Amino acid sequence: MTNLLVKLFIKDYENVSEPSVRSSYGKFSGKVGIFCNMLLFALKAFIGTITHSVSITADAVNNLSDAASSVISLIGFKMAEKPADKEHPYGHARFEYLSGLTVAVLIIIIGFELFKTSIEKIIHPSEVSFNIIVVIILIVSILVKLWMAFFNKSLGKKINSTTLEATAADSRNDVITTSAVLIASIISHFSGIELDGIIGLAVAVFILYSGIGLIKDTLSPLLGKAPDPEFVNYIQKKIMSYDGVLGTHDLMIHDYGPGRQFASVHVEMAAEDDVLKSHDILDNIEHDFLEHDNLNLIIHYDPIVTKDDMVNNLRGWLNEQVKTIDPGLSIHDLRVIPGPTHTNLIFDCVIPYNLIASPSEIQRRITNIVQSKYKNYFCVITFDASYAAMPHTNNENENPD
Repeated sequence: MTNLLVKLFIKDYENVSEPSVRSSYGKFSGKVGIFCNMLLFALKAFIGTITHSVSITADAVNNLSDAASSVISLIGFKMAEKPADKEHPYGHARFEYLSGLTVAVLIIIIGFELFKTSIEKIIHPSEVSFNIIVVIILIVSILVKLWMAFFNKSLGKKINSTTLEATAADSRNDVITTSAVLIASIISHFSGIELDGIIGLAVAVFILYSGIGLIKDTLSPLLGKAPDPEFVNYIQKKIMSYDGVLGTHDLMIHDYGPGRQFASVHVEMAAEDDVLKSHDILDNIEHDFLEHDNLNLIIHYDPIVTKDDMVNNLRGWLNEQVKTIDPGLSIHDLRVIPGPTHTNLIFDCVIPYNLIASPSEIQRRITNIVQSKYKNYFCVITFDASYAAMPHTNNENENPD
């Protein structure tokens, strides 16, 4: 059914890499969410009022919050598709993250209100009316929410949207909470044990937990979370597949929202090759990523000497030696500057985030290793952070298919 709805309501639905199509998926999900949740809210609010059930009413309020969430998501996708302008040269795609954050805050507020209401119900319990209509309404709610969970999960996977996948998880959670309400109503009716307030409290805790989790998920990309390792590896292998590329390092990826990613990387090429030819290859790489991956990639050209055996051997030896300190260490941009009394080894060293040792300690240990073999060699080291968890790579790495 999901595929049929997508074909009917989303134009050019197969071209999910196109920002406008991606936005259409998000807005369609929002409209479906508004319709379904408002329908469930009206049904549950009516039943909860006539049966005096706080847990059913609480579940209705949860559906209302879900409808509000769908409205905010709809606005977020609409704002995110706005083109870049003078004030926002990287576009507005982060509106999708901001809408998710707003939804999370709304969920937590509603959770707190429900928590207070449920506590009052536990302290001052009242009899809950029960009839077959209640059972039917709750079963219908469970079935609708189950379908919405599969619906949003499917759309989320199609366009790689954490917002839609979070919406799917929220619908799945609603299935669990509504099932709990149904079970509590049946038990209370046949046993006389009042579980309404307790179940309402459990639903409130569950809503609060979901809201906190959603805040973490939406804040992470806004704060600058690390890029997906698979995506980093893909970029690395694709660059290395080009003729003339000898190595890569210093990859940085900036996420300005879904479909709005920018990156920069240093690419090593032989210093002896024609500069214009090397520059043309790098231009082709940039255009390739933009056309096929919608990634704005800026490449810094790093020429390296390849016909000096002494420098080549020293570079390979030094890379092996720094890994004895920590396997995550790597060096690049090695230059050998001889002088009358000593020789300077000038290079950059990439430090992984999980390394406990300080840069000064690493410099001391590298210097000791170098001077144990080359007494008159001094190390001049610039330390780089591994922003994309991508070590220095060279042309010995396996190229992509």
